[in-house]
Amino acid sequence: MRLTTKGRFAVTAMIDLALRENTGPVALAAISGRQQISLSYLEQLFGKLRRHELVESTRGPGGGYSLGRKSEEITVADIIVAVDEPIDATGCGGKENCMGDETGKCMTHDLWTALNTKMIEYLNSISLRKLVEDQLARGVSIGDQPMKRAISSQPVVKPIKITAPNSVFAFGAGFSK
Repeated sequence: MRLTTKGRFAVTAMIDLALRENTGPVALAAISGRQQISLSYLEQLFGKLRRHELVESTRGPGGGYSLGRKSEEITVADIIVAVDEPIDATGCGGKENCMGDETGKCMTHDLWTALNTKMIEYLNSISLRKLVEDQLARGVSIGDQPMKRAISSQPVVKPIKITAPNSVFAFGAGFSK
């Protein structure tokens, strides 16, 4: 099995989300900033996670993502499978045609199949809650306040009120009085 960035980023983002599960929906932009993961990449991953009901989305101001199930009910295997990450060490994808023809399995097919079983068992034994607890034990700070969302950090400037005529006709009407 080769774990790609898709699986690693999905697990990382889910830990970040689970760390903040008590603060309300979490914006992907906030996860992106904290974990240095592209926002567009996170949007793709979270679309898959949502389809597998591992996360729920909330629209509108103050919206974002929250866990779809309790963190102790979500396993690392659930996350990896949800983002289409294959958990397979065989060269044939489990089809038992390792040699590329009808000759069947290669000599090491059963070894890699057994490894697949052990990997899935291991990843199923680790809950998202356990990963969160590990992070908290390491002293990771989650911050008590939800991230404030603002369009701009600049203060709001009131528009200038213009009292001049808005057309040639209005301008001309000013002379006839």
